[in-house]
Amino acid sequence: MSSGPPDQIVPLNEANVVVGPDAPAEITVRPRSLIRIVLLENRAAMIGTIILVITTLIAIFAGVLAPHSPTEQIGPVYAPPSSKWWLGLDDGGVDMLSQMIYGARISMIVGFAGAAVAMIIGGGVGIISGYFGGRTDIALMRVTDYFLVIPDVPLMIVFAAVFGRSLLNIIIIIGIIYWTSTARLIRAQVKSVRERVYVKRAQSLGAGHNRLIWKHVMPQVVPLLVANTVLTIATAIFAETYIAFLGLSDPTKSSWGRLIQNSLTGGAIFHNAWWAVVPPGLAVTVVILACTMIGQALEDALNPRLKVGHLSVRRFRVRPFSARLDTR
Repeated sequence: MSSGPPDQIVPLNEANVVVGPDAPAEITVRPRSLIRIVLLENRAAMIGTIILVITTLIAIFAGVLAPHSPTEQIGPVYAPPSSKWWLGLDDGGVDMLSQMIYGARISMIVGFAGAAVAMIIGGGVGIISGYFGGRTDIALMRVTDYFLVIPDVPLMIVFAAVFGRSLLNIIIIIGIIYWTSTARLIRAQVKSVRERVYVKRAQSLGAGHNRLIWKHVMPQVVPLLVANTVLTIATAIFAETYIAFLGLSDPTKSSWGRLIQNSLTGGAIFHNAWWAVVPPGLAVTVVILACTMIGQALEDALNPRLKVGHLSVRRFRVRPFSARLDTR
């Protein structure tokens, strides 16, 4: 006769939990399985990853890929696209393709760095608030609510006027504004993990707060934090675009938003110079869409509950009229 019930493997958030007398105290997340599900089995995530990788490589090797200087006049004002200038010239006779390549560097730096600042602030607040609860949770959530109701654009204007229009200030202000959603999401996940059996068992065995957070809570929070960070990258790039469009960005740095702002002040629309407006706007749209596809795929893989019930995205189709008659 066996000494106990057989062990069972139960999937939970793409992790394997062994239930039984010899069950481990932690949930082990399999990164290879997650990468296979998100990148190899999800076509939208694969396309988004390719777009994001290509854009990042262009930003890194901008000095090698750009055919001309992004500040040197090489031709007439608003020269149309041709074999010599693939994307035409702007109101200063500067090559648009070179400005687009260098603009990718600034936009991607702001996107990744701003998302990293939001991840650090929001993740820290969410973990502390969800784990300790009580008065700590109430105080941190009230601070989060205050930041949620602050209008984005007026805060950016005030911050730029007081501290100056530098690239570092833009990254900081984006991180300060967009950490609130990350904090609430991580807080909810931590509160759920804190009540699980293996955490309670480790706590009863004398594990301290540091060990519980780093060994038991963090492994379940980090994948969700990464998925939310990818979505925040899209938000940060869009925020940098309209900050630059409002003229609040660093005037010495050329980004995609700055190119759109230059086309507006240079009268590109009145000159029918669509090549000064469409390429930077299209680049921002494509990168934001790529980050959104990756982030949604990660969320679906890490939270299977999104795939069931009324939370799932269903495809509706109209049945043939003959099929509807057969069902009567």
